[in-house]
Amino acid sequence: MEQSRLVRISKYLSKHLRHAPERIGLTLAIGGWVNVDDLLSACAAHQFPITRAELEEVVATSDKQRFSFDETRTRIRANQGHSVDVDLELQPQIPPDVLYHGTGEQSVPAILQSGLHMMSRHHVHLSKDVETARKVGMRHGRPVILAIAATAMQQAGFTFYCSDNGVWLVDQVPSQYLKILSPE
Repeated sequence: MEQSRLVRISKYLSKHLRHAPERIGLTLAIGGWVNVDDLLSACAAHQFPITRAELEEVVATSDKQRFSFDETRTRIRANQGHSVDVDLELQPQIPPDVLYHGTGEQSVPAILQSGLHMMSRHHVHLSKDVETARKVGMRHGRPVILAIAATAMQQAGFTFYCSDNGVWLVDQVPSQYLKILSPE
């Protein structure tokens, strides 16, 4: 399948499984799940038909693994990044010692002053490796990588979650747990 088609499908699914399910008549169940048949019908009814094979390929090949099927492959969800109210049923986990966050250099002064906040999303997104954080930061201009003292945060009472695609989530990161790793 053509890469540009896969990207368009991924963006469409992100919009409707993370931010605006109601725009195509969907309601997210607990866990953020939607019945696959309902999703495909809703997409077709809104002039963006997606085949089951295309959906399978997007879920399987997306470099960011934004979506997951349940064990029966009859339901699908976005793994994280929601701006709509949804309980993803994530369980608290013990994070690695250090996690990373990539951002654009223009945001660094404010972040160092007030920390990282979830803004319009459910959580702050953190990476387990520098390269992923760098890729995220590049979307916002010249990237700066921040190291987060995750173990220290967890010991101080902060709760961490890890989504199905390996993105670490926390409600906030106070500035005292941040350190500039590298301006790229």
